[in-house]
Amino acid sequence: MISFEAARAKVIETLSACVCAPEREILDLSAAPAAPLGRILAENIVADRNYPPFNRSIRDGFAVRSTDAAEPGAKLRLIAESRAGVAFNGTVGAGECVRILTGAPVPRGANAIVMHEFTREEDDFVVFEQAARAGQYYVLAGAEARVGEVVVPRGTRLGYAELAMAAEVGRARIEVSRRPRVTVLSTGDELVPLDRAPGPFQIRNSNNISLAAQVSLAGGEPLPAGSAKDEVAELRARIEQGLEADLLLLSGGVSAGKYDLVEQVLKELGAEILFEAVAIRPGKPVVFAWCRGKPVFGLPGNPVSTMVTFELFVVPAIEALSGCLPQPLPIFKAKLAHPVDEKGTVAHFLPARVSWPASESGTEPNVEVLLWEGSGDIGAVVRGNCFLLVHASKLHLQAGEWVDVLPRRGTF
Repeated sequence: MISFEAARAKVIETLSACVCAPEREILDLSAAPAAPLGRILAENIVADRNYPPFNRSIRDGFAVRSTDAAEPGAKLRLIAESRAGVAFNGTVGAGECVRILTGAPVPRGANAIVMHEFTREEDDFVVFEQAARAGQYYVLAGAEARVGEVVVPRGTRLGYAELAMAAEVGRARIEVSRRPRVTVLSTGDELVPLDRAPGPFQIRNSNNISLAAQVSLAGGEPLPAGSAKDEVAELRARIEQGLEADLLLLSGGVSAGKYDLVEQVLKELGAEILFEAVAIRPGKPVVFAWCRGKPVFGLPGNPVSTMVTFELFVVPAIEALSGCLPQPLPIFKAKLAHPVDEKGTVAHFLPARVSWPASESGTEPNVEVLLWEGSGDIGAVVRGNCFLLVHASKLHLQAGEWVDVLPRRGTF
């Protein structure tokens, strides 16, 4: 049994060494602006010109020569106006100024903008109640990006800012990595489809739904495959079929019981088992294997265990298959609302809720662990928005301590 940090590192190391560059596809940003959202960029996007392409005002006011308004009380003649899209093509001479609006080009000769709040107009003149400083309130041409500069690097996950940058530099069509296809297969004789009423000792297959959603949030394309019975021949056939995708994701059948057959079948198919137990609760019996050139994860069947182990181990695998560097766990610090006392020699991921209540010292994150009935209690995760990480090295935490929190993906 290894630590979750070592297990996660093993996933990243294995995928980095074995995965080829993903296939690419071209998306039309102008026709479907949201289509590339969340996708991994497969090329560098470069600036087609300097940005801004001219010295650009960042305030409404007046463009001046700073030497003409070096002291409060200067009075300059108003000669023209410059606004976004309609520039003043002349030159600001001695004793002159130009009205300028935010986003407009700074006219030749001017080297400062004085905000209109600090001026007053008298007929054809402007009186400046505040001194001008050279370079104030405008951005130099090329200060944001130079022509040919990489403005969004290959391997970036595309968000709204990255898409806006691509649009700004004129990239109507962009190349992205194909999303990795992930087979999602549950195991267990107790499972029934969602549209079927369960018997007294059966349950609906919720793992297929949650895992498909987690795959999508992580950037993959889920391929839900229903469930397989706890029977060797059926499970072998379903696993072989699932290996046609880029990654196979199984839930259930990975403990040490008589009918936990996932690891046995994987070994029969020639899989290399890279780890089979991780020192965490919930989620200890998690399997990571390499089978016929594909990564395979066997996650515990209990839904909270499945959710936690997916975030810890499957997310970096999907990131690697997508063509980007696996990101660190998005852990942050919060102040613990009440004492926590855990047992054992493993790290605990406890359903919790973080909030930002106002206090005398300002607003700071506050986290409380929720009451829960173990790794089958989906409701505790629904009521929360994160997991409190209790490290194996410190199982007793006091109220007011700053502790580690892992946000639930998609809730922040």
